[in-house]
Amino acid sequence: MSGYRGHSVALALGGGGARGLAHIGVLEALDDLGVKPVAIAGTSIGAIVGAAYAAGYSGRDLRIHAESIFSDRLRLIRRLMKARVRRRGRLRIDLARPMLLDGEHFLDAFWPAVMPSSFEELRIPFHVVATDFRHRCETIFSSGPLRPAVAGSMAIPGLVRAAACAGSYFVDGGLVNPLPYNHLAGLADIVVAVDVSGNMGHDERKGHPSRLETIVVASQIMMNAITARMIEERPPEVLVSPAVNKYFALDLFKTSRIFAAGDACRGDLIAGLERAALRLENQRRA
Repeated sequence: MSGYRGHSVALALGGGGARGLAHIGVLEALDDLGVKPVAIAGTSIGAIVGAAYAAGYSGRDLRIHAESIFSDRLRLIRRLMKARVRRRGRLRIDLARPMLLDGEHFLDAFWPAVMPSSFEELRIPFHVVATDFRHRCETIFSSGPLRPAVAGSMAIPGLVRAAACAGSYFVDGGLVNPLPYNHLAGLADIVVAVDVSGNMGHDERKGHPSRLETIVVASQIMMNAITARMIEERPPEVLVSPAVNKYFALDLFKTSRIFAAGDACRGDLIAGLERAALRLENQRRA
């Protein structure tokens, strides 16, 4: 696989709900540069997008696919309804509670039509971060069935049902590792991490947060804090942070603006790769 100026590149895609559509602009930029990662790690939306990219879909393919889904509100709602958790052959409907989704049904509705069933069938080695609910710890999937691993990684508590896999149950990987670039250490010369968790700035919305907002934003605040600490302790070689903090993690109808935020990072990506390549070349000369 091709790298950047002769240096291999690995890619980490972080969690952030709908904000993660900004990943696609970064993938397109890598494609335009002719950079093919030697390994990818993903959490939550980063696992969803990363798996499709690792399967061989280009950044452009993923943009076209996402635009076709999110541009039609009625079609999107129908897909979400099909992904709802079912009980005894019927939809489980409780109007007093947020909609609970089945992660694997969600992937069937939102992934490209043809996706591999296992990690081994992917074109690029891929690592998925999920949280083991039973053992209260981080788990990395890189082999075996693909769908349940990604479904677990994206299982936001209270919104997506925990995924059964490997003898346990798994929930959102962002609870333990929102930006999993640490799992790519030693696999490439340059590790690029794309952080779509936003920041910890002020939320200008007024009034009491709804139950749904409380569930999602509380998780987001925790992800922000974990990501900030990770970057402070040991930053990746290249950090790309799309300006998505103004968007809610469930802003599925603001995709054009979220795409634009990812597109705007092209210059930051190139500059970061240039700096990383220069550091490596200086180290080799020393």
